[in-house]
Amino acid sequence: MAEKKSTRSKAEPAPKLDRGTQLARVRRICSSIPGTTEKLSHGEPTFFTPKRVFAMVANSHHGDGRVALWLPAAPGVQAALIEEAPETYFRPPYVGVSGWIGVDLSKVDDEQLGALIREAFRLIDAKSSSSRASKSRRSLHSETRSPHLERRR
Repeated sequence: MAEKKSTRSKAEPAPKLDRGTQLARVRRICSSIPGTTEKLSHGEPTFFTPKRVFAMVANSHHGDGRVALWLPAAPGVQAALIEEAPETYFRPPYVGVSGWIGVDLSKVDDEQLGALIREAFRLIDAKSSSSRASKSRRSLHSETRSPHLERRR
């Protein structure tokens, strides 16, 4: 039997599956978190803490057939969720190696989705806060360094 070839050229974008319903859910939940902004990134709506990405919509990414949300997760969470519900959670391309989790939006209710989104925001916002504090400590340390130590360098 001959293999069926796709009629879509590689230059054409994959067809979008969500007509706005799932995106509206994500927007409603994300916009309820103070400090959240939305920007278009890589052709899809992406949600940011004041500085960093915490949620990315994937509407049939490269034709995978899923309307999903990609979220950062704490260490070990990705594997646990995928093991618990592989029909709902998956390891997304690109960011999955960093522990992000893919969520099939049609398979979670608003309560579960909200919990996942709020946890992702907290995780990324804490990293940003930690990074800012670390930079501040380094800056303070360099300002108070002894002139004698500077000459030794």
